[in-house]
Amino acid sequence: MDDLAIYNGKKIDLADKMSQIITGMSPISEFQGLISMPRFRNHPRDISTIPRTQTLASFLSKAAGQPAPDFETTAFSDPFLIAYSSGTTGIPKCIVHCIGGILLNSAKEGSLHREISPSSTTLQYTTTGWIMYLASVVALRLGAHVILYDGSPFQPTPRRFVELIGELGVTHLGVSPRWMQELVSNKIAPREVTDLSKLRGVTSTGMVLPDHLFEWFYDVAFPKDVHLSNISGGTDLAGCFGLENPLTPVYIGGTQGPALGIPVDVYDSLVEGGRGVKGDPVDHGTPGELVATAAFPNMPVFFWNDKGGERYFGAYFEKYDNVWTHGDFVMFHPTTKNLLFLGRADGVLNPSGVRFGSAEIYCVLENGFPQLVDSICVGQRRPEDVDETVMLFCLMKPGEKLTTKLVNDIKAAIRKELSPRHVPKYIFETPAIPTTVNLKKVELPVKQIVSGKIIKPSGTLLNPESLDYYYQFAKVEELVESKSKL
Repeated sequence: MDDLAIYNGKKIDLADKMSQIITGMSPISEFQGLISMPRFRNHPRDISTIPRTQTLASFLSKAAGQPAPDFETTAFSDPFLIAYSSGTTGIPKCIVHCIGGILLNSAKEGSLHREISPSSTTLQYTTTGWIMYLASVVALRLGAHVILYDGSPFQPTPRRFVELIGELGVTHLGVSPRWMQELVSNKIAPREVTDLSKLRGVTSTGMVLPDHLFEWFYDVAFPKDVHLSNISGGTDLAGCFGLENPLTPVYIGGTQGPALGIPVDVYDSLVEGGRGVKGDPVDHGTPGELVATAAFPNMPVFFWNDKGGERYFGAYFEKYDNVWTHGDFVMFHPTTKNLLFLGRADGVLNPSGVRFGSAEIYCVLENGFPQLVDSICVGQRRPEDVDETVMLFCLMKPGEKLTTKLVNDIKAAIRKELSPRHVPKYIFETPAIPTTVNLKKVELPVKQIVSGKIIKPSGTLLNPESLDYYYQFAKVEELVESKSKL
């Protein structure tokens, strides 16, 4: 592992992490030790006080003169790698993917959906702990050049990362809606900053891509012939359920359609589910639960330390009989056939029986309220509540305040663009939005907290201390009353 890390312009010493890993792995007899890689080549950290740790140079020197390794034939379903879920919705899943599933799916997505070839140069902004890191390096097996970027894409300035796209001749770029929104906020149009003549495709993932960013992409930011791809899938399948299609038009909103080889459908989310329950497909245009109705090659083979398979079954097959339930709230567009991702199924907002995804609220805010940096929308339902209450928390730009007029404007816009039932009952200002290290905002912990639960923050959160602010809203009535007296 790296001896140091750098993020947002700051160096982070990883010596304590090394020691923690050594301590945690020591009881395992097969564990031999750690290899320390110098993050800064000319300034390696002194690791002499860390037990069972050697430098990369020392490790490589021991390989000199060793015979070439033997290559053996393996089965399609033999274990290949372990991917950990984020842990933001519970204990992280230790997901074991097989050799055949990873290789076949990466070839399918890279060659057929994305058209990556030996002439391609890919740059996927990601951390090594996210499944998109795997999506980046597997492009090597398609013969592509792969660029690995370490650190924040906004340092030293947001413009610098954009310049690298042209300087390095990137053909396939992978980013997130957060990155695009940051460019919008800084009035950066990549096609005016650098040469994008080699760029053929941009994928966006991590969260729903708002409609206004589709428009900004083509109207302001990128060449007209660059393929914008909103993709969505996950660590659970090491791939996508919805992604691009080079043979069909790009429409605003959602992914272009389901992945090849996966029987994707949408089931009625009001069906409670259980053993023996088949589930009911819904018509295009009706939101529901994302499911796969038959097996597909890149399903995990098992979870680590789940000998009976109970946790594996509970994660995917507990709701509908012999049907994979992914946990996303989605809809097929009735005209374009795009697969729209509306939010997580466990985060679906349900005031007075009207079900909708948080992404619908975010689209309204991101398109019409430049005073906001970000927002998070959750439902509150405490044990004593007979109905769910929608809460919206807004992170303001420096110098901006969430005034009564702005609150009323936000409610009016949501009422106009969606419906009166979508309007949050409470809108508050917040000092921080909890996000993962991959910049994905996490709704479930906030939902649990405002519903009266005390939680242990996941280790994957970039800013776990931000959750503390939300505990006061479990008693929102008292909070509102006290503020009204000021």
